Amino acid sequence: MIAAGSPDRAPTHCPGLVRIPAQCGKGLSMNHLDETDNSNGRPIISAKPLTLPAPGRATDLQVKVSAPTQGQDLPIILFSHGFGSNFDGYGPLIDYWAAHGFVVVQPTYLDSRRIGVPPTDTRAAQLWRYRVEDAKRVLDNLDVLEAAVPGLSGRMDRGRIAAVGHSFGGQTSGVLLGLRVLAPAGEGEDMSDSRVRAGILLGTAGAGEGNLADGVIDKLPWLNVSFAHMTAPVLVVAGDHDQSLLTVRGPDWSEDPYTLSPGPKSLLTVFGAEHSLGGIPGYDAKETTDENQDVVDFLQSFTLAYLRHALGINDADWSSARIELQQNAQPLGKFESK
Repeated sequence: MIAAGSPDRAPTHCPGLVRIPAQCGKGLSMNHLDETDNSNGRPIISAKPLTLPAPGRATDLQVKVSAPTQGQDLPIILFSHGFGSNFDGYGPLIDYWAAHGFVVVQPTYLDSRRIGVPPTDTRAAQLWRYRVEDAKRVLDNLDVLEAAVPGLSGRMDRGRIAAVGHSFGGQTSGVLLGLRVLAPAGEGEDMSDSRVRAGILLGTAGAGEGNLADGVIDKLPWLNVSFAHMTAPVLVVAGDHDQSLLTVRGPDWSEDPYTLSPGPKSLLTVFGAEHSLGGIPGYDAKETTDENQDVVDFLQSFTLAYLRHALGINDADWSSARIELQQNAQPLGKFESK
């Protein structure tokens, strides 16, 4: 992968609003991932940090872009990380999707530990809103980001965009797909984006009012949500051992984005999986509590098949993935749709 400098290094200004270090691409070090590393996928290239000006945010938005080194008309995944993470996370999914034909764009949101917004900061109560604004800022600047990545120019398909996220990132993606944040953090306003055609919500929080543990709404006021208007196609992925301290309910809380939203929706419940879903937050990530490479491998291929189906690329893989899951004598999960 290309590591285009360090986030700690002062970036060089380049044309087109975006800033990347090392004189706009010169001096970037490249290390292609071979086909074995990518499960017979293509070599990939990643560029970071790409910096977009973000007035009113107090700090500019840093983005990482990963893509296969070859191929045209590449569909796009806008990936949103979980609370506290950053654009270097979720390598097991990001690298796989990129190696199999997707451009994956990862912003680092204000709640990242790298930025360190304190609870007393005036932005803290609206972190969810800053995330959505950042996600839309990325979509607004796809041309700029594309031009900043060596060899990517002219290869992205802006008509095929999916939003994918884990945990808090699942809610961010959900908002782009029609989820609405209610009082006290929001006003139930529609912040969906028609450029996003489908999505995947991984380990995402469920309903708020009446379902949250004591004191949670005071610390995380954006957890009071409605899924009633989330009409876009979505795959919800939940672990049947994902027991969150945020809710008074059991692991089925993470199935609410499916249960409480209109179709078309799909639900994949992963057996034995906790919030880390086998280890998707990163290679050897400390927060992984249920490390299981078989589950990660399964989620890689299953989510890829769904994305290709939902974006109108290929239905055969999606059909095969569901049949294989249903016919497996020892399945890793169960699936339903509506």
